[in-house]
Amino acid sequence: MAIAREPFKELMALHDRMNRIFQGETGHGDLEEEFESSIWSPPVDIYETQDDILVNVEVPGVKKDRISIEVKDDVLVIQGERPFEKDIAGEQYHRIERSYGRFRRSFVLSVPVQVDGIKAAYQGGILEITLPKLEAAKPRKIEIA
Repeated sequence: MAIAREPFKELMALHDRMNRIFQGETGHGDLEEEFESSIWSPPVDIYETQDDILVNVEVPGVKKDRISIEVKDDVLVIQGERPFEKDIAGEQYHRIERSYGRFRRSFVLSVPVQVDGIKAAYQGGILEITLPKLEAAKPRKIEIA
């Protein structure tokens, strides 16, 4: 399956974030703002069966009402947001390794899918999207007469 990636956009977002960090723009007062405006890219597994394309997105801590899924012109777009947790009063962070902020992933689908039959489930921090292939896109064995 062909997958459309946006490596330059991801690289520029990382570059901008690193510049802000090294220029001292992210003091303790700006920490929340830094994470609210950041862009992260959750890991995705995509695989295909004879009948479906399956997409698993690792988004623990993201509430399902903050995730949207759209298919348009054979492109799957998954986007959402994991806001920075700011309810630690009187404490100071020593390390932050989890990613926060908005995310957007898009993938060109290699075969047409039944848009009305798409299903999504969210359990244990994994978003699983099932995209059923159109009947015409499924492989068929042709008998020779």
